[in-house]
Amino acid sequence: MITYRDVGVRYASRDRAALQGVSFEATRGRITAVVGPNGSGKSTLVRALLGSVHLETGRIEIDGTHIASLARREIASRVAAVTQREDVVFPLKVREYVQLGRYPRLGLWRSVSAADVAAVRRALDLTGADAFLDRALSQLSGGEWQRVRLARALAQGGDAIVLDEPTTFLDVGHEMHLFELLGRLASEGHAVLLVSHQLNLVARFAAHMVLLHHGRIEAAGTPDDVMQAGVLERVYEWPLVITRDPAVGAPTLVPLRARPRGDRTV
Repeated sequence: MITYRDVGVRYASRDRAALQGVSFEATRGRITAVVGPNGSGKSTLVRALLGSVHLETGRIEIDGTHIASLARREIASRVAAVTQREDVVFPLKVREYVQLGRYPRLGLWRSVSAADVAAVRRALDLTGADAFLDRALSQLSGGEWQRVRLARALAQGGDAIVLDEPTTFLDVGHEMHLFELLGRLASEGHAVLLVSHQLNLVARFAAHMVLLHHGRIEAAGTPDDVMQAGVLERVYEWPLVITRDPAVGAPTLVPLRARPRGDRTV
C-alpha cells in the first residue's frame, strides 16, 4: 500500500544524503519494520511520507498514487501517523485530543456522527487511554502520552498506520501490548509501517524488516534474513550473537560485553 521508489533525501546542512535509493513496500496485512542505528535515515522516511522533507530523487506512493498528487487531507484519511516528536500548543484534555483524529474525515461542515464516536471509543479502549480520558495532556506521564497519541492515530482510521519509535517511554508490559495491538491491526488487513530500535520485538512481530545504514538499505527481508550477526555487527559497530527466542523461535540479538583493555584472551 505504501511504496518507496528510489527515494533520496538530502538535508542542506549535511554533506551526506539522509536517504539514497531506498525502495520497499509496506503492504496490507503485515507489519513492515524499519530498523537501523541512530542517524541511519529511519525518521526521514516518515517525514518524507508526511511531506515534511523534499525528495531529491524517487517518489512515494499510496495504493499506486504518487503522494504529490494527493491533498494532505486525502493522505491523512488513508494513513494515520504517530511521529517521534510532537508539541501540543493548546491545553487539551485526552478526550479532545483523541477526537482530533477524526478531523480529516469531518471537514469544515460535517457534524460528528455515531461512526466517529464509535471510532474514538474503540481507539481509547484498544490503547487503554480511556483510563485517563478527562485528564489534561500536561498531566500525563511519558508512557501515557504515547498511548494517547496512538489512540488519536487509531481514531483517525484509514488502511495504514505509520509509527516512529512508538515504544519510547513505555514499560515492558505496555511495549508488549503495543506490539500485540499492531499485530492485531495487521491481521485485520491494515498496513503497519513501524520505525523502531527494538530489534528483538520487531523480529517477533514483523513479517518484513528493512535495515538502514547511512541512508541506504543494508538488508531487507524476513527477520531471519536481516537478523544476521555479521551484518548487524557491521552496522551497529558492536560485537553480538544471534540466538533464538525461547518463546516463539524468532531470532534474538544479544549484545556482548566490551572486552576490557589489555585483555588478549580468546
